Amino acid sequence: MSTLLQETPRSPGTILVTGATGIVGRHLVQQLVAAGHRVRALSRRPAQANLPPEVEVVAGDLADVGSLARAFEGVSAVHLITFAGDEGESLSNGDEIVRLAERSGVRKATVLGGWDETSVERALRVSAIGWTRLEPVEFMANALEWAPSIREKNVVRMLATWPSAMVHEADIAAVAAVALTQDGHEGKRYPLSGPEALTPAERTARIAEAVGRHIAFKSLSEDEERERLRSYGYSEDYVEFGIQLARNPPAEAARVVPTVEQVTGRTARTFASWALEHADAFRP
Repeated sequence: MSTLLQETPRSPGTILVTGATGIVGRHLVQQLVAAGHRVRALSRRPAQANLPPEVEVVAGDLADVGSLARAFEGVSAVHLITFAGDEGESLSNGDEIVRLAERSGVRKATVLGGWDETSVERALRVSAIGWTRLEPVEFMANALEWAPSIREKNVVRMLATWPSAMVHEADIAAVAAVALTQDGHEGKRYPLSGPEALTPAERTARIAEAVGRHIAFKSLSEDEERERLRSYGYSEDYVEFGIQLARNPPAEAARVVPTVEQVTGRTARTFASWALEHADAFRP
């Protein structure tokens, strides 16, 4: 198979990772450090970051551009998330963030995209920064939402039964690392999936194999699903969004794409491997 991985990575200077303590950002920081790059991590809570000792951890909040000057100083590449705060609200100040990045000398950026385009992508589109949008179909880590039910009742209960080609967070990070340290990825939108599309019942079976015991899967009615979602404290708007998503999945949800292998030169990780890595989360 041909691959986009054609050249030896060149050090881009200091790389800033925003969302550095998140499920993708933490992998990205570790991979960049392992490859010998200088990494700066942005965190709202630096004392709790728990990142490798080689990483420079800097305090800042993407929602407050006034707090970001130190983080962007001397940075030539940046990984950006598009949300802020504990509730994950979409950033509305992307133009300010991107202007600061340009003034600071940033030449490359990756963006972890969500359902919809945000102010960050709109600002990058009219900037001088070469950027790449990462578009994961679904995080494998979303299965951690099932952990309490599996630990306490040995069952996964939900309305959705459609297959998803979810992607391992480390593979999202690996694609970002290549785009940040090699040329040829600017202007690309990279849809990202794992190597197979699995239904929730099939994912449940993979977790059962990882923990070494049977775990049941129960398909819920719409009313039961509403109660399940409300039990997590979700708003009624989000509950109804969850119902619609369960009934009408996005067309690309089950589409397996070869992007991870094409960009990184290695096969995408399976959900079975993810389940083994996280097996303790599902044990009583």
